[in-house]
Amino acid sequence: MVETLLPSRFQSHLQKLDPKRRLLASTIASHKTLLFAFLWIAAFASVFLWQRTSYIGGYVVGPVAGGRFTVFGRAKPLRPVPRLRPAVFDLKEFGGVGDGVTVNTEAFERAVVEISKLGGGGGGQLNVPPGRWLTAPFNLTSRMTLFLAEDCEILGVEDEKFWPLMPPLPSYGYGRERPGPRYGSLIHGQNLKDVVITGHNGTINGQGQSWWKKHQRRLLNNTRGPLVQIMWSSDIVIANVTLRDSPFWTLHPYDCKNVTIRNVTILAPVTGAPNTDGIDPDSCEDMVIEDCYISTGDDAIAIKSGWDQFGIAYGRPSTNILIRNLIVRSVISAGVSIGSEMSGGISNVTIENLLIWNSRRGVRIKTAQGRGGYIKNITYKNVTLDNVRVGIVIKTDYNEHADDNYDRKAYPTLSGFSFSGIHGQGVRVPVRIHGSEQIPVRNVTFRDMSVGLTYKKKHIFQCSFVKGRVIGSIFPRPCENFDVYDEEGRLVKPATESTVPDIDYDI
Repeated sequence: MVETLLPSRFQSHLQKLDPKRRLLASTIASHKTLLFAFLWIAAFASVFLWQRTSYIGGYVVGPVAGGRFTVFGRAKPLRPVPRLRPAVFDLKEFGGVGDGVTVNTEAFERAVVEISKLGGGGGGQLNVPPGRWLTAPFNLTSRMTLFLAEDCEILGVEDEKFWPLMPPLPSYGYGRERPGPRYGSLIHGQNLKDVVITGHNGTINGQGQSWWKKHQRRLLNNTRGPLVQIMWSSDIVIANVTLRDSPFWTLHPYDCKNVTIRNVTILAPVTGAPNTDGIDPDSCEDMVIEDCYISTGDDAIAIKSGWDQFGIAYGRPSTNILIRNLIVRSVISAGVSIGSEMSGGISNVTIENLLIWNSRRGVRIKTAQGRGGYIKNITYKNVTLDNVRVGIVIKTDYNEHADDNYDRKAYPTLSGFSFSGIHGQGVRVPVRIHGSEQIPVRNVTFRDMSVGLTYKKKHIFQCSFVKGRVIGSIFPRPCENFDVYDEEGRLVKPATESTVPDIDYDI
């Protein structure tokens, strides 16, 4: 886990230091942050290396043709597949061929139909063995476990004519990228209960490269589809798999309850892979995302709840979401975002033990006039920023709309944001909170913050139309909009109300 990088027993001592010694201590803390971030990255690199190269009895074991492992030509035994449902099937039983060329859509569909007949008896498990299983999109069914064996890779067909079109999401109106129908996801499910996607770190690969190029050249007439999308469902578990190269958003739970995402790796190129968000909880309730590594071409995580008047009408919030123990990277956007599609409301979100590295932004909240809704009761704890341009962002003028018919008087409300244990190094602007007269940001708390800087100019803690408090000593020094309290809760310095924006986007 990412723990607070400056031990609590040193906090009171640091406050007693004169400014020069305090700066030295902060510098030392930043080096500890760098070392800690390096250890995190090294640990995950070792996991990835282990996936490709293992050791048995002291001998190097590496991948060979067909995805099997050998030691001097002798195949490594595959890990046994656990029995997780009363009935267990193998994709080969339904005609599946894992050669990377044969299209297996019908095999997946026949297997799902067979499992759908077992709903009353505990459901069934579909094992996808080692191999490369090319397929067009297919649907899941209730009380189903999709188990991806070691060295298994499900591949999405690249020709969009094999991807079915679906109605636009009701909370997004005419369509997210293009008006009209949208492409479905490679693995899809709706109105389901008790669905598990797991395995021995098998892979679901959307082969999104052709989609990205066509999107950039404006050759697609419909909104691209996610890699995995589960809609109007409950009791969903996705664990111990790798998701990569999605055409669009990677994992999109939509209007779901009781969702667990654990130990999932999500990958896409950090540039040239537009809108490949990692995980997008959308109008979801009671959700846990933990122990994941995400590096994609857009937000690693983006919590949503509908877009402008369509999201307001749909009226389903995202609430009670816990995100913890993650390493994320986003060169284009942010590590963890809330919004900008948040018109149904977002509340009661906790984000803790998070490492964000080599990213444009760390954590970001984004909204705009016309969104309506609310963002409230958001807690960030133990966040490490390593080489991040802007650490914490709250932006209220993210003016991208579904159409011109949005309600100009639908102003979102933003209140109740807590930031504690925020540490790191190589940060250009630690905080940028850009409220407005119509959309002020209220009740913001900072505590235990020490961020090493790469930029020494004045406007590095930027504020506009924000009110809140700082508890104890934080670095860098906050703007004047915050009441300052000591560790015992005594007011040391009241805020100075300022209506002059102190935002500099050139930094």
